[in-house]
Amino acid sequence: MGDPGGIGPEIVASCLADAPLAERARLVVYGAGAPLTMAAEQINLRANWFRADSDEHADKPVPDTPIVLDDSKHGDMHDLQHEPRKVTGAASKHWVECAIHDAMRDKDDPRKLDAIVTAPISKKAWSLAGFKWPGHTELLAHRAKVKQVSMVFESPHLRVSLATVHVPLMTVRDILTIGRVFDAISRGEEACKLLGVNGPRIAVCGLNPHAGEDGVLGWEEQKVITPAIEMARSGGIDVSGPFPADTLFRRAVGGEFDLVVAMYHDQGLIPLKLLGQGSAVNWTVGLPFIRTSPDHGTAFDIAGRGQADPSSMKAAIDLAIRLAVDSPR
Repeated sequence: MGDPGGIGPEIVASCLADAPLAERARLVVYGAGAPLTMAAEQINLRANWFRADSDEHADKPVPDTPIVLDDSKHGDMHDLQHEPRKVTGAASKHWVECAIHDAMRDKDDPRKLDAIVTAPISKKAWSLAGFKWPGHTELLAHRAKVKQVSMVFESPHLRVSLATVHVPLMTVRDILTIGRVFDAISRGEEACKLLGVNGPRIAVCGLNPHAGEDGVLGWEEQKVITPAIEMARSGGIDVSGPFPADTLFRRAVGGEFDLVVAMYHDQGLIPLKLLGQGSAVNWTVGLPFIRTSPDHGTAFDIAGRGQADPSSMKAAIDLAIRLAVDSPR
């Protein structure tokens, strides 16, 4: 459900009420029933799900209808404030942990999840609750005992893979390594192939303006990015660059490349969200299970008003279903 004080309950309720979407998968919501029901009433949707106490159903198969595993142990969820709070941070992290647990069950377990779709959490709320994780991506990788994962974004206009994720901009230069860039290229290719793109063409951004201008504006292109590209090429990946980021995305949108590898969060996500707001999906590649999420945050400023657009959440569920059907784990 994400942070219950954000737009998570509203976009989740909208997805459960989307009959064509709900018919394609057995949907299970990890969260609290009260904010979901209130959100449904606010946007004039009929609550068409089965609500169950999470403890009572801990080891039982769930029905085919959408089910809300209601867990409100972290406090009253009826009168929520639309701001980062310790109580909602603790609740939203607990729900993610429960979903991870079920995603890692044995293949034949009836409670085994084929995919996780996470509604937005508040990183500030997680911090207030005392958690060190800056976001879903890092927590998922740790719980799955995976050293590195990549954030790949899929949209109708553009695909982007990130070499670094939730770190301050001033830290990017310190942690950008040949291995990080190579992993973003390799997992970007993997993502394209899972989406049905044969022989994907990948382009890599430079870190500096003009891709460093042959060392005049920075050395990272020569010492970090180019060696990673050469390593990927030696492994048979069709990859080129580094290219100046200010012109590369236009070329990719024009059809010259199937995926762009960006060096840091905003370098890749500003063009992606500008072109694909409402249709872009975040996909964590490298986990032993499928995980997707919408391309936006908690939107506390509009939460509780019935104004949230569920399009990206629906796109995230759609992608999770397609991946689970086409590449079952």
